[in-house]
Amino acid sequence: FPYARYTSVVGIHTSLVHSFTALFLPQTSLLLWPSLADFDRPETQFKDALTNNPVITLAWIVAGLVVLQVWWAGWIRHWCFEYTSRAVSSDQMKVDRYQFNQGRFSKLGRAAVFTSCVALMFHATVVLFGAPSASHLPHTFLLAIVLALLSVFTPAYALGYPSFSSDTSSSITRLHWTRLFAEFSPRNPIERALVYPAVATLFGAWLGAFPIALDWDRPWQAWPLTPLFGGIPGYICLCHTNVCNVEQDDRVCARRHVKTNLEHEKRHRSIRTL
Repeated sequence: FPYARYTSVVGIHTSLVHSFTALFLPQTSLLLWPSLADFDRPETQFKDALTNNPVITLAWIVAGLVVLQVWWAGWIRHWCFEYTSRAVSSDQMKVDRYQFNQGRFSKLGRAAVFTSCVALMFHATVVLFGAPSASHLPHTFLLAIVLALLSVFTPAYALGYPSFSSDTSSSITRLHWTRLFAEFSPRNPIERALVYPAVATLFGAWLGAFPIALDWDRPWQAWPLTPLFGGIPGYICLCHTNVCNVEQDDRVCARRHVKTNLEHEKRHRSIRTL
């Protein structure tokens, strides 16, 4: 597994998700609509840009996440190929890479459609958990899109989306998704990089809903800001946690490699003595 590349790319990715997309991109509203700014209290302008209009905040975050998640999913898909490739020569690797990259734009489109369908499911689930059903529909749906982008889009593009087709490839993909997201049984660093952030995003959004019930009457308690800013940190934290797991896996593999080499050396010595 390319630990060094993963560490550097995941650092850039999470920094852009947290700092740029979640916090600074919504500030663009103050540039486009200066009337939203409170010039009497400039110290609150940063917070006001996030809380004055939650729909605009969510729309900016969705726009930023679309770009970032496509880029991130491309990296994960590339690492999936490198991790699972059985090529024994450079020529065979080139052939496999060419076949792997064929139709990637159609796969990207299918992943986007699948993510949109999951967003609708998330919207219905959030309403069942107590979100307003007759009002705040744009708020809830944009929150569902954010959750779907962070949790579902990358696996759908990297692994393929699960379908009800009866062919062998669809059955394998369906079983793969079942093992990862129903049994929560990832077996390698790539799978953990897909499962851990997805689960943490949904769990963080669920935890983020609790402050809404407090009667503090704060602007940041507006629906759905607290679930939004609970899911994003959850995604970021588990991305970084997976870095530690990958490093631990590398150490285990290195120890196994050293142990295997020592065993081979002992066997050679015993053969020579005979």
